[in-house]
This record gives sequence, C-alpha cells and structure tokens, in this order.
Amino acid sequence: MTLPTKDQQTELEAAAFRRLVSHLRNRPDVQNIDLMNLAGFCRNCLSNWYLDAAKETGLDLTKDESREIVYGMPYDEWKARNQSEASTAQQQAFEENRPKE
Repeated sequence: MTLPTKDQQTELEAAAFRRLVSHLRNRPDVQNIDLMNLAGFCRNCLSNWYLDAAKETGLDLTKDESREIVYGMPYDEWKARNQSEASTAQQQAFEENRPKE
C-alpha cells in the first residue's frame, strides 16, 4: 500500500469536503436537526469548522460567509426555502443527544 504524501492527503481531504458539501446541498430535505440527532453534526457545525480553519490560517472570514460556502446561498435564504419546524420528537432527541461542551 502506498500512503499519500502530505500534499496528496490535503488534496484528497479537500475533495472529500467538496463532495460532502455538494451532497448536503443536493439534500435540502435532510434537516439539520436530523443530522445532529443521527450524526452529531450538521451543516452549521461544518461551516463553523470551516470558519475555525480559516481563522487558524489568518483568513478574515465571517460566520455568514462560511455558512454561505457550505449552504451555497445565504443561510437565511436556505432556511426560508428548506427548513421546516422541528417536531417535538426531533427536539427531544436533540436535547437527549446534544453535544456536551
């Protein structure tokens, strides 16, 4: 087995990130609360991680800009188009499973 070089690893990770973002953009029917309940992260988490990485490299990116990168549009627009009200069951599951900081 040949392991990737550091540069190749970065390229592969970037490609996997782009594919994940594309997949999430093509599945607006999957609500963030469902992602949180099943996987422990959502689109907002992903945009926050992106923002953290940008800040670590000295890039002056805003939360709104990082969300637009992940959502493919302004967050408020995405919410208006795609976000539905969370059910009581979804909210309860979130409270039971939410990450403890």
